[in-house]
Amino acid sequence: MTVLHKVWGYLEEILAGFFFVAGIALIFYGVMMRYIFNEPQAWVEELARYAIIWGTFLGFGLALRHNQHIQVDILYDKLKPSNKRILDLVATCLSIVFCIIYTYYGFILVENRFTSGMVSLDIGIPMWVVYLVLPISGVLFLLRFVERLVNILRGKDEEYANPLT
Repeated sequence: MTVLHKVWGYLEEILAGFFFVAGIALIFYGVMMRYIFNEPQAWVEELARYAIIWGTFLGFGLALRHNQHIQVDILYDKLKPSNKRILDLVATCLSIVFCIIYTYYGFILVENRFTSGMVSLDIGIPMWVVYLVLPISGVLFLLRFVERLVNILRGKDEEYANPLT
């Protein structure tokens, strides 16, 4: 199980990082072509936008793994450990429900775009491919919340990487 867990973690990091780097590289290429060579490329902006969106959505689970999502914990820090656990359970269960709904409607959106035959304006990419990140990220995010729920139920303290140290 730990091998699968590590592969899953590395895959999340590689995919999210790849799409972010690709988006940034495309933006850099677009700036170079526009301002240095005076030959703007219309397709670059659209493809960069899609790459950054994919990187962001694939990074949801990665951020959850490292507990890097925005949270207000002023009151949470003042709670007793037993109350913290109850609040963690409730919040995680609600998050799982959200992820199921998000993934379901993501699949519906992809199906609608697939049947409509919509394509992007500049590149001609089928829009269902662009929207496919919604159900994929929803499933990955759901799996991270299920992992968190299992850890809470087992009473396992979660250790998070702190990027500032």
